[in-house]
Amino acid sequence: MAEDNAEKKEKAKASTGVGTGSIYERLQRIHRQVKYIQKSQQASQYTYAGSSDVLGQIHGLMDDEKLLLLPRIVSHHVTSSATKKGSLAYFTELEMTMTWVNTDNPGDKIESTWYAQGVDIAGEKGVGKALTYGEKYFLLKFFNIATDNADPDAFQQNIESKKQSEPISSEQRKTLVDLFDLMAGVTQIAAEKVKIGYLNTVGVSDMTQLNHDSAHKLIELVQRQLNKQTEKGA
Repeated sequence: MAEDNAEKKEKAKASTGVGTGSIYERLQRIHRQVKYIQKSQQASQYTYAGSSDVLGQIHGLMDDEKLLLLPRIVSHHVTSSATKKGSLAYFTELEMTMTWVNTDNPGDKIESTWYAQGVDIAGEKGVGKALTYGEKYFLLKFFNIATDNADPDAFQQNIESKKQSEPISSEQRKTLVDLFDLMAGVTQIAAEKVKIGYLNTVGVSDMTQLNHDSAHKLIELVQRQLNKQTEKGA
């Protein structure tokens, strides 16, 4: 059974192209899947998306696409300053390169320059904090991932509601005009009154205010009611 499930998984991957193609195609598939990460970590005055939140979303997708991300420190700089309490704070800055590697073809790679920073009181964790910070924000920015306090479903609904709707097409406009004329002939009501009545049902006063989806629904409505009127007449 385990082998059957593994085979099904591999077949599903193959059908969608997962783990195949150039490094750009593989990264694009990850980009398509990870659009949003919820801020689940709580600091004293704000919430944030932690490193585990980001890696948890992307790590498995990288494995599926057979990709590695190799961080390399090019140079580093550390400065110290006194805090209000009199202790020293160490500010670590790293100049880095982040390299994506296609493990199916290691010569297929993408290298990006990157910068990271970390603040530490003790001094010995500055580099580690900078590396963690750098990796997290590189992934967020490379894949254009949004972060917010809302849960993922609410975020997606908000995005969908803000999308620009496709306008009504000339074909849909013509179809509606023809349907209004047919309904006027069947009901013996002026075509203009028929049109106004149907437009009012979808909350608009003119066909130019319809988008592609609302026009489609209105066409279906008029067709259904026209069929009923025709059946009555028969």
